[in-house]
Amino acid sequence: MSLNDIKTRIAAAESAAGREPGSVTLIAVSKVQPPERVEAVLESGHRIFGENYVQEAQRKWPAWRARYPDCSVHMIGPLQSNKAKQAVELFDAIHSLDRISLARKLAHQMAEQGRSPQLFIQVNTGDEPQKAGILADELPGFIAACREMGLNPYGLMCIPPESQDSTPHFRLLRRLAEENGLTGLSMGMSADFESAIAEGATHVRVGSAIFGARDYS
Repeated sequence: MSLNDIKTRIAAAESAAGREPGSVTLIAVSKVQPPERVEAVLESGHRIFGENYVQEAQRKWPAWRARYPDCSVHMIGPLQSNKAKQAVELFDAIHSLDRISLARKLAHQMAEQGRSPQLFIQVNTGDEPQKAGILADELPGFIAACREMGLNPYGLMCIPPESQDSTPHFRLLRRLAEENGLTGLSMGMSADFESAIAEGATHVRVGSAIFGARDYS
């Protein structure tokens, strides 16, 4: 599916939900994609991309940023605490703040570097033991701790369980954001971004529907 097709579907979903045109940010997830596919999307004028791995982003984006200085690159995958320095240097937003130890490292690096990437707290809406993220009932305390460190979280992110309907998870995330005074909602991927928009997503993360299937070999 072309980038224009995805943008048309996003616009239709915004309209159907009674939302302002352009109120949803499309993050084109370029992880593990061949450079020529990413460059085609850059050439088309899109400027907001998502990456899952710090080292991969370090290899790819400095050269592209030199050619396309208005790019915005978002970290959407799990972030190791020992990669906090590079993450603050590289990314304009981090969607996977999920533990106190990482919050401390990010607070230190943001103060040291004078950079303030937009921060989304990852919430484990399905209470899945194998999945990262703050549990819903622990979220207020976590947000308070982040603010005490000088961090100013912008929003929440979730990845619903694969085996379940995403919509209840999107609704829960929206309620949690409203209860905690946060405005950003990073939710919805290639298969369910229209449902996420209906439930209030401000950022949707779409990869394979734009770039094609990934080859991990």
